[in-house]
Amino acid sequence: MNCIGIIMDGNRRWAKEKNLPQFAGHEAGYQKLLEVLGWAREAGARNLIVYAFSTENWNRPDEEVSYLMKLIEMVIEERVQKIAEEKVRVRFIGELDKFPERVRKSMRVLEEKTAIFKEYTLGIAVSYGGKAEIISAVKRLPQNIMQNLTEEEFSKYLWTGDFPDPELIIRTGGQKRLSNFLLWRAAYSELYFTDTYWPALSKEEFLSAIKFFAGTQRNFGK
Repeated sequence: MNCIGIIMDGNRRWAKEKNLPQFAGHEAGYQKLLEVLGWAREAGARNLIVYAFSTENWNRPDEEVSYLMKLIEMVIEERVQKIAEEKVRVRFIGELDKFPERVRKSMRVLEEKTAIFKEYTLGIAVSYGGKAEIISAVKRLPQNIMQNLTEEEFSKYLWTGDFPDPELIIRTGGQKRLSNFLLWRAAYSELYFTDTYWPALSKEEFLSAIKFFAGTQRNFGK
């Protein structure tokens, strides 16, 4: 499998059921991402794209958004050396100019430090929306290619332009929709939904998603 996409849903509900502050859910979600990155590599996936913060998430309460900014910055700064040791390239995907400059700087540092790694790539979708990605790509298209534009050429102008289409998209948390995630890329992705909240996802259930994918027949409409 070349690429897996994950919608990491259920952090806040997981925390609420455990009578914990919702911030604890986000922290547990970050810890789970580190585990799943390892599971994906063991399963043979060379690319993992995770939905960490949507364009709509900016509308959450100011206190929560502020916490998420601090968490993202802390995660980046704390994980730089560890990720480098694991030889994983990191890419941030989305409207990055909406983040505070200190956060953008941390993102750039992490991307630059891991750019040399080619075997495994972790894409972190932050301030990301599938519709916004498509509109951004349209605005960046050179006028001289419009006449003979192909799907392959258009894909190069997406924020995910250097990623392959995900063969499998996993969504935790019980909802059964894409929620504006990888709308262009997900045209022929297999979709796996689970009621399990993201922080509670087990390796066994992750492998069940991989087994589900292995049992599908992908004919791409043919």
